[in-house]
Amino acid sequence: ADEQLDLDDGRWEDIHVVTGALKLFLRELPEPLVPFSHFDKFIAAIKIQDLSLRGRCIRDLVLSLPPAHHDTMKVLFRHLCRVVEHKEENRMSVQSVAIVFGPTLLRPASEEGSMAMHMVFQNQVVEHILNHYGYIFPD
Repeated sequence: ADEQLDLDDGRWEDIHVVTGALKLFLRELPEPLVPFSHFDKFIAAIKIQDLSLRGRCIRDLVLSLPPAHHDTMKVLFRHLCRVVEHKEENRMSVQSVAIVFGPTLLRPASEEGSMAMHMVFQNQVVEHILNHYGYIFPD
């Protein structure tokens, strides 16, 4: 059923509804935007102390994603970078965006275990990609 969405419908005027719909869509994917197979690799990469090595590892991991995941991530993060550019009006800093999207974009295959500890690193990965978008996704 190819449902046509009328974005002129009044209920889409509230940006929180649109954001909620996007987050729900990403959350309901059978596999997250960062595939389960890459989760531990991203967590290990964000823990690297050497900043330039960390940056290269994360860029290489993003490049190693399946094309659909990589291309979707590029478009999504380009948009999220634009959201952050307007943080004075929308109060969505890099940290805020990371808190909102981190657990949705990367999550472990099994949800038990150290959820709270994971969350810090999940958010840091999203922060890193936002802060280094141009390096990770050169045009």
